[in-house]
Amino acid sequence: MSATARKTAPMPDDILAMKGGTPIVSLTAYTTPMAELMDGICDFVLVGDSVGMVLHGLPSTLGVTMEMMTLHGAAVARGLTKSMMVIDMPFGSYEESPAQAFRNAAALMRDTGAGAVKLEGGTHMADTIAFLTARGIPVMAHIGLTPQSINTLGGYKVQGRDGQAKQLKHDAKAVTEAGAFCVVLEKVPANLADRITKDISIPTIGIGASVNCDGQILVVDDMLGLFTAFKPKFVKRYATLGDEGRAAIQSYADEVRNRSFPAPEHTFADKAPKK
Repeated sequence: MSATARKTAPMPDDILAMKGGTPIVSLTAYTTPMAELMDGICDFVLVGDSVGMVLHGLPSTLGVTMEMMTLHGAAVARGLTKSMMVIDMPFGSYEESPAQAFRNAAALMRDTGAGAVKLEGGTHMADTIAFLTARGIPVMAHIGLTPQSINTLGGYKVQGRDGQAKQLKHDAKAVTEAGAFCVVLEKVPANLADRITKDISIPTIGIGASVNCDGQILVVDDMLGLFTAFKPKFVKRYATLGDEGRAAIQSYADEVRNRSFPAPEHTFADKAPKK
């Protein structure tokens, strides 16, 4: 059944069942209007911690808080009826212990209505993923380039080169065995992403990985041309709304300054017209 034909939002098990089938479609969203635009088109919508950079002007995702994720998650939930919502766990909310991760994951799901949480990390996070899934928290894993770890990774570098492929394979296997229902592969060489996709039983969601992943995700503001501070190689711009918006704002400013706006049709007379 196509996403547009669904009457109810898919569950994590529905996403898991899409392994090897029709590619899974996903985008990020942070607001109700944007969520409404993609509802029923995307199989799942991710409330990403990229909100910190895209909407709040932060230099990275590290400054994102639980309060920010809760606020934006609740907004996105109001715009979704046909697509599942997944929400990122922000930096510092899950790394300390499985118990800490459970408290914060449960709070995010309770306060936003998310159907699952996403957290970054492979082998070293397997115990936490297992702890969460055993207690009713569906988990989407995220390996490869993990933006919350850029200070230890040395920046936004491709992962899986120079002898790293073996570790990424271990990471993919570890999160699968821990109970994750799918895994994001970010900025991973295509041939390695293909091998991982073939070797594990859960769907892979690529971002800067391979066309052969089980699904794809992009930051919506990147693909619409709204966020233009930088453009990763893996982003395809499907629109240039940032340029169009700036041009519209300039036109508005010009009309205000030359007093052509508001025109008579945009103002009100002293008396209502007779009917």
